[in-house]
Parts: sequence; structure tokens; C-alpha cells
Amino acid sequence: MIPFDDFKKVELRVGKILSAERVVGSEKLLKLSVDFGSFSPEAPAGAASSGTAAIEDIRQVIAGIGKVYDPATLIGREAVFVANLEPRTIMGLESQGMILATDDEKGPVLLMPDREVLPGAELH
Repeated sequence: MIPFDDFKKVELRVGKILSAERVVGSEKLLKLSVDFGSFSPEAPAGAASSGTAAIEDIRQVIAGIGKVYDPATLIGREAVFVANLEPRTIMGLESQGMILATDDEKGPVLLMPDREVLPGAELH
């Protein structure tokens, strides 16, 4: 068992899949481009606002779901991701998050909101 404070460190967010394609040389890996919304750069405490425009948070995620999911069917769908993992290189590609799934007899089953929410919405 892990302490609750350790669990609170995991940032679970909804991401909208913008594109999906197979990773060359792999039967199961897909390369996803995922929208996690936008954020405004924050000025240091006590400093004046920078007035900087919002920054889009678009990330590449490599996911082992390609045996079950056709990339074309994922585009535009939302799923739950771990958003604060350190980047990891998988088959030469950087993955900047992890999509969450469970498994059944057919393979991975993605965790998805039951209605549309804003990209980047945090799970509580």
C-alpha cells in the first residue's frame, strides 16, 4: 500500500486525442498527439502579470493499445492520462504521459469520460 500523500502526487487529467498513428516496427504501439488544454505562464509571487498569451499543452504519448484500437477511431476522443510522468523513450520516440486502461479478454480498455469535458480537466 502507498501513503495517500504519494497518491496525491499523481496528476490524472483528461486529454483529447488529436491524432493517432501506428509506430513503425511495432504491432501494439500507437503514437498519439494529445491536447491537455492550455495554461497561462504564471509570474513569480508578488510580480506583475506577464500578460503572456495562453500556451497550448499538446503532448506526444506512446501507448501499447494498437492491437485493439484502430488509430482512426481514437481521433477526437477523450481519455484519462497520467500527465506528470517524466518523459520516457519508447522505440526511439519520447512519450510525455501515459494513457490509462484496464484489460479484458480482448485486451486494453481505455478509461474515458462518459460525456465531453474540457481537455486538461483534472480528476479528483
